[in-house]
Parts: sequence; structure tokens; C-alpha cells
Amino acid sequence: MDLRVAAYAVVERRGKILLTHWRRGHLHGWTLPGGGIESGEDPRDAVVREVAEETGLEAKVGKLLGVDSRVMVREEVPAGDDPELHTIRIVYRATVVDGPLRNEVDGSSDEARWVALRDIKSLRTLSLVQTGLRMAGLNRRPVGKPGKGANRQGRSGKPRK
Repeated sequence: MDLRVAAYAVVERRGKILLTHWRRGHLHGWTLPGGGIESGEDPRDAVVREVAEETGLEAKVGKLLGVDSRVMVREEVPAGDDPELHTIRIVYRATVVDGPLRNEVDGSSDEARWVALRDIKSLRTLSLVQTGLRMAGLNRRPVGKPGKGANRQGRSGKPRK
């Protein structure tokens, strides 16, 4: 099983979050800016480097939000390689210096975008987005305002607690 250690940034301002569009072959989705840590590189330095590569913005790394560990099965691997990948994802809060977004060229992402938090569910996102939002406390709905189509009653017809 291969191991990949990566660092990512949750960058939120004015109700929007910075996302990048990841693409590998026919697989794609929106994710947090960040990526693999190079040998000997500090995770905080990796976040700054990756945000610059993927968005063109200068990042300042803040609080460590958490570490996520998961084993996934990759769909596209060379014959004879183990499809399982253990990925350890280190997630930080970060801010960026204002400036124009610049899409990465010849990298794993092909677009950078500020997305309103309320619009996240309409996008095809990788699991890291929800993980990062949860770690940052940004995925909570306002109290008393259930989501569109939400049912506040259980099967018995009684309100849920």
C-alpha cells in the first residue's frame, strides 16, 4: 500500500471558500487547495507552495485544524501496482493576500474559484471539502433554518430533537 502525506488550506472570507478543481483522467472534482508534502518539507511550507501553484495567491498559514487519515482504492493504477492508498491529510486555516486568481498550468488542478459556502452542495466535491469545512466549523446550518427539502419530523410525525 502506498502512503501519501499532504497539507491543505481552508481559506474562507466573506462567506466564500477558495477551491481548486482537481482532475486526473476522467476523475475530477472540487477540493481544497493543497497537495503532497515534498521530502524534508514542513507541512506549513507545503500549504504556502501549493496555494501559490494552484491559485496564484500568497497564503499565510494559520491554526492547524486537524489531521484526516483514510485508505482509499484508486481506480487508475498501472498493472501490478497496489490500488490501495493510505492518505494522511493535514488541514490548516489560512488567509491569502488579495489578488487575481490564476489557474495552475500542467498540474493536478485546472481551475481555482471562490465559491459561496451556500453553493458548495451544488458542486461535485471531493471528500476533503466536507472534512475541511467540518474541521473549520463552516458546515453548520443556522439554527431554525433547515436545508431545502429537509424534513424536521421523524417517521412518527413527531418533531426530531
